[in-house]
Parts: sequence; C-alpha cells; structure tokens
Amino acid sequence: MANIYLTNAKRAKNDEFYTQYGDIQKEIEAYLEFDPDVFRDKVVYCNCDDPFESNFFRYFVLNFSKLGLKRLITTSYKPSPIANTQLSLFGDDKTLPKSKGRPKINANKFIINEVHDIDGDGEFNLKDVALQLKENKHNEWTPLEGDGDFRSDECIDLLKQSDIVITNPPFSLFREYVKQLFDYNKKFVIIGSMSAITYKEIFPLIKNNKLWLGNGFHAGNAYFFTPNTRDFASGVYDAKTGLVKFRNVCWFTNLEHGRRHQQLPLMTMKDNLKYSKHKEIKGKKKYYKYDNYDAIEVPFTDAIPNDYDGVMAVPISFLDKYNPDQFEILGVTQRNDDPYKIKKYTTADYPNANDLNARGVIMVNGSPKAMYARILIKHKRK
Repeated sequence: MANIYLTNAKRAKNDEFYTQYGDIQKEIEAYLEFDPDVFRDKVVYCNCDDPFESNFFRYFVLNFSKLGLKRLITTSYKPSPIANTQLSLFGDDKTLPKSKGRPKINANKFIINEVHDIDGDGEFNLKDVALQLKENKHNEWTPLEGDGDFRSDECIDLLKQSDIVITNPPFSLFREYVKQLFDYNKKFVIIGSMSAITYKEIFPLIKNNKLWLGNGFHAGNAYFFTPNTRDFASGVYDAKTGLVKFRNVCWFTNLEHGRRHQQLPLMTMKDNLKYSKHKEIKGKKKYYKYDNYDAIEVPFTDAIPNDYDGVMAVPISFLDKYNPDQFEILGVTQRNDDPYKIKKYTTADYPNANDLNARGVIMVNGSPKAMYARILIKHKRK
C-alpha cells in the first residue's frame, strides 16, 4: 500500500518527498561504473528540484568537475513547502529547523557553468557555489517567470538545452513527464512508482528496450524526507529520522548500467520443483498453466526454469533482474488485447468475468483465480 500513499501524496500541493543524497550517489555511481564518461561534456537538468533544498542539485554541483559536466541546470516549482529547511546552500550540510523568515514566493533557476574554490580555503563546497552565484561569476541564479512547471515554455526551453534529465518527478504526472522526455529525445534517470511499469504508456517502452529499471534502492527500500507526516500507515514514517519508507519505488532510466547485463543464475524446471526454497513450488508436480494465456505461472524470479522454451508469466519485480541478452519481454497480463491471451470469459461463465479478463487466470480446484499483474517473457536462445 505504500506506493498508493506516495502517489496520492504527490497530488497534494503541500506534500513533497525529497530524495536522500546517498541514494542519488549510489544510483549515479552505477552508470559511472559502466561508463566513466557517461556525464562528460553533458548538460544535466534537474527540472523538479529546488536548488536551495534538492540533494540532486547538491550532488551534481559538488561533483561537477569529477563528472566532467558541461552545465548543470535546476529549476523548482512554486511554492516549496520546505523552503530553506532541508539543505542550506551556504555550506551547512545538516538538516535545519524550519525557518520563520520570509516564504520563498518564486520558482528558481540555477545554471552552473563553472565551479571552483572561490573563497580560497583549500576545498570546494556549497559555500563556494553560493559565493559564485551571488557574484554571478559564470553562473546564473534568477527567478523563473512562471511557477516552474516542467510543462511550461521556459522549462521546455531549458529541457531542449539539456542532454540528461535526473530528478524525482511528481508521480501523479509520471505518464506525461516520461512522454515529454521521449518527445524531446532525452536521456534520463528518474524515480517512479513500480506500478508505473504496467501503465499502457510506459510498458511498451520497457518491452521495446527504450526504458528500463535503474540500479535501484538498497534492499528495495526507498526512504524520503518529507515536511508533511500525516496520512501514513503505521511503520512507514519514522519520527526519529524524519524519513518515510516506501517499498514499491524504483529508478527508471535509458542509460546503461552493469547490473542490467548480469546473467540471472537459474535451475532447471525439475530442480526447481525439487529444491526451490519457495513452498509454492517445492514438492509440486508441475508449474501452474494459465487458463486464459498460453503461459506458465512463475511466482518468483529465482524460480524461472532455465530449460523451458515457452512463455512464462513472472512478477513485475522481475524487471529488477531483467537482462535483455537473456530474456525477451512479450507482454503484460493487464492487457485485454494481448496476443498471448487465448480465452475470454463472459458473465454467463462467471459473474466477475470483467475482472478475470483484465488479469491472468489460473484454475485452482476448478475455480478461476485472478493473479497479480505479470510480465510475459521467454528465454533468448543463441
């Protein structure tokens, strides 16, 4: 349910979630390991990030030279509910108490073209960035004319100037946000709900290897800072850390990383039925066959049989281990027009026929059981 809370919260004007610095660093390093020059001479645009508060801005400005960036652009949305409370631009890396000063009424734009130790203290930090911006030395700090919406003309103009977009966009606008990235042919690394995998606008991009999952959050858990602690289920919000935990959140990208090409070790179907650690499989005589799809049910990624050449229906979390050299993605079981669907139900058969037709169905003791969304895959054989 956590991803539902996060999606709903993204719709609220005063509910925002801020990505931790360490999560950004870990994700970006995965692309650097695969290609150390992936960001060299590139313009990075963070178009949903207040420069005063965003750890995306903090990471890329502090690593500007190391990454070899040509330019860093960040724009924010007006108003920000945590103005000057999460990250001090002037060098204090600690979380600050909420300010009672004037509210920030402008959406901001920062354009960083150059960074260096401007105060001569022997190290480069956010204080140097602040001094450069205040003196307007080769960098730009100006308010936007509008509210900073990524769909606005001025933000689209900045998007056109960029090479790679990296941010945590509004989940409720995820479809529209991704469409814009592809309309302008941009590379990107963004955060989204795992449920977006099955969106009709998103899944074809995944199927055609135009979009895939990134390196991911540690153990599949994402922790975000939020200024609004209401409406969270017990155990999600940690009052000690001020962080909210979500499980069904992932990075989406079209940049290559090494994990994407790791071979998934698998057993034969016979060995899975004999040795699998999952009670749903171990000791069974065979894998369930779908009633309305020409596919078998594989409820766990590590239970994919390496000797089965037919279609397999696997959890959407499989995409976290998906290797395009090892598997071919064929479809998803949430599509009524899926070519692999071999049967449709009528209300004369079952009162809940409409629900069954929107899912993959297996027969259990003669009764239909609708399954969660599944990705349809096949092995690639050389």
